Amino acid sequence: MVGIFLSIYDVHINRSPVEGSIREVNYRPGKFLAAFNKEATRVNEQNAIDIRTNSGENFKVVQIAGLIARRIVSWRMKGDTLAKGERIGLIQFGSRTDLHMPPGYAVSISMGDRVRGGETVIARSTKR
Repeated sequence: MVGIFLSIYDVHINRSPVEGSIREVNYRPGKFLAAFNKEATRVNEQNAIDIRTNSGENFKVVQIAGLIARRIVSWRMKGDTLAKGERIGLIQFGSRTDLHMPPGYAVSISMGDRVRGGETVIARSTKR
């Protein structure tokens, strides 16, 4: 799992990490701890989007509200087909996005790196 903290100065658009189809979208109400708090993943309001690739791998993008961000917007629904990099939603102001990947992926960023939506490669497949 890779957690990406978004400060109030960042662009809060979330994009699909892979091409595939949405299998589930699950919204869960919760608290509004600061998004950089380790507990935020567990207790904050969030929206989880499960994506299955054409090859059958499962990814999950979790939009997590923060202390200031109290609004999660998701533009996609169960059954929608996604292109890699396609916009799927946003979290307004000071939030976090967690990316859960299946086995066989090597994370290509390090803690503290600044990532850019639609540009930064988060992980690469180790399968050949």
